[in-house]
Amino acid sequence: MKTQIKIIFVCFAFNIYFINLIAQDQIPISFEPYVKSLTYGNISNIAPKQTIQFLNDRILHIKLEYNLTEDIQEDDYQINITPAFKPDFSWAPHLTPTDRHVIDQHVFRSPAMIVSDKKKVLTIIPDIGILKKGSQMRWYMDMDAPNNILTLGMSNSRVSDHVLYEKTPGARYNKGVVEFGFYIIISSDIKDIQNPFRTPLSFFWERWGHQLYESGNPVKGDLEPYVKHTYNWAFSTWKNSVWQQFSLNGKDVGAPVFIVNVTQSPNYPGKANEREFRSIWNQAWFNSLRSASGLYRYARRTKNQELLKKANMTKELALSFPMKEGFFYGLIAAEMEQKETDGKRYNICKGWDTYYWGNSNRNPYTHDPRKAPFHILDMSWTALQMLRWYEDLEKDERLLQYAETYAKSLIKTQDTKGFFPGWLDIETLQPMEHLNESPETSMSVTFLLKLAQLTGNKTYKNAAERGLKAVISEIIPTGRWEDFETYWSCCRIGTPDWIGKKVSRNNMYKQCNFSMFWTAEALLEFYKEAGNKSYLEYGKRTLDEMLMTQSSWQPPYIYVNALGGFGVMNTDGEWNDSRGSLFAELILEYAKITDTEEYKERGIAALKSSLTMMYCPENPVTKAQWEKVWPFFNEKDYGFTMENYGHGGHTAPEGEGMGEFTIYDWGNGAASEAYNRIIDKYGKDYLE
Repeated sequence: MKTQIKIIFVCFAFNIYFINLIAQDQIPISFEPYVKSLTYGNISNIAPKQTIQFLNDRILHIKLEYNLTEDIQEDDYQINITPAFKPDFSWAPHLTPTDRHVIDQHVFRSPAMIVSDKKKVLTIIPDIGILKKGSQMRWYMDMDAPNNILTLGMSNSRVSDHVLYEKTPGARYNKGVVEFGFYIIISSDIKDIQNPFRTPLSFFWERWGHQLYESGNPVKGDLEPYVKHTYNWAFSTWKNSVWQQFSLNGKDVGAPVFIVNVTQSPNYPGKANEREFRSIWNQAWFNSLRSASGLYRYARRTKNQELLKKANMTKELALSFPMKEGFFYGLIAAEMEQKETDGKRYNICKGWDTYYWGNSNRNPYTHDPRKAPFHILDMSWTALQMLRWYEDLEKDERLLQYAETYAKSLIKTQDTKGFFPGWLDIETLQPMEHLNESPETSMSVTFLLKLAQLTGNKTYKNAAERGLKAVISEIIPTGRWEDFETYWSCCRIGTPDWIGKKVSRNNMYKQCNFSMFWTAEALLEFYKEAGNKSYLEYGKRTLDEMLMTQSSWQPPYIYVNALGGFGVMNTDGEWNDSRGSLFAELILEYAKITDTEEYKERGIAALKSSLTMMYCPENPVTKAQWEKVWPFFNEKDYGFTMENYGHGGHTAPEGEGMGEFTIYDWGNGAASEAYNRIIDKYGKDYLE
């Protein structure tokens, strides 16, 4: 029997209030414990036509249609939903630390607001089926946790900081029909409470993602041409700028350089100006050994001895990184100088005979790589790459020995809870101040487990499991996904005030999906090792939270193919980030183990998304965007790949959002590694 729920629709028009009660037979009583009230505003004095549709007993769709008889200015249109319970868990795709801030449509990758307690989950999803047709005004969301209000709306906004959004006045609606809509999803199922992300992800994929995927998005056809473009770009047309080769301790070593920009193109009409110091990194993002393993696979498959030689030179370089009591550096760099030509200063490299060792300058302590501390995460990731090379490519015992030397020092740093520290002082080798209890531990977990499997030494496995249990206990339940990128990359919002603390207005931490990936990977590896189903369940929850940062549709205001592409964190603007190539195989592994077709499609879309930013004829939409920004590009630039799109929080059809650099190890080289690794594991037919 259906009865009236206490949902009151209130229409605001200046000082006049139009209150409409939902009829008794329109709302099932099952929604009453979830929604206390729902109010929406008029546009000027125009009340909407409302359509309420029940997709099933858990999903309600509300559509509001305004028929404007004239052009109207309305600064801020809002729909406010008050849950009927006090949530203890909240999730939204972006932070809104003050009531000035909004979650702008730019970050609507899989947009939802989720709140839950121990008995129920309430999810609000804007109707992107309406938004994808285009909208006169920008849509937004907002989560006010202290007042327990979930807001959907339309307003102008501007980027503040890097990257938050603030509402601005001046929104105008043209004469005609304005549509807005949203979904309300409820559940008391224990599975949804334990993993509140699975239902909205399935909802998005079934309605929008799958259809796009089936039509060939984000890229069509064989991926092999993209890989060929990558290696031709790095080792032929851009070779003079990209490939670095020199002698170290009597051995020839080499690798593609950390970063190049458009001024280093063979077609650039001016003088080259290097963006950063010339260097080669083995770090959590930019890992030359990871990329070299992909090059090795490709060279082996195509019987290309020259590329195989280059891959091995990069391996030799990695083995040359000096150790200090078992810990090792994360980069090698050459000295730079500035020279002035025609009144402009240019960054010039002084040559590899000026080399020095250092660590990533993306840290809390110094921008000088010479003085930067050892980063446990970077070392564990590089050591894991050594083990994977040893296991999959060639039994070079030096790789195993190097990794085990590091592991013996690593396990001595583990604290009583099970966490591994963030950074070690470069002189004393003692833990420093930040991220000593963070999900960065998950990377060391995966590394130590793999080492235990290869050596049979259970000491490594025991240390790994203690680390995993610490992450399960203290990180996953509250979403404390804090890692180095969260605070010490380009996005410094909340540094240092938010570290280890929730943003109270949103009941959320500042989050980065990088640490979600490491944790989902560690959980899966332990499930495969031990068969403990709780690890798989925690893994699926963590993977699904990561997938909430993946695009499930194609917005009309994103001017490159977006399906399957990832953002980064809840305070930044990227689409199609290069991490999609890193995430892809893990998603496919979960697809295989759980027999989930959606995961398979998402995983393949993630891999393909990492190729969408490549300048090449196979990407005609992206190619046109590149040529609007850099009209001198031609076939010699095929393979040039920006690490992401729309990073600054804005895009435009004229090319805004395209960027100006390529990081081989976090761009085309990384994407090619993922492709080569996946086809070696699954076969080319799997991707087609």
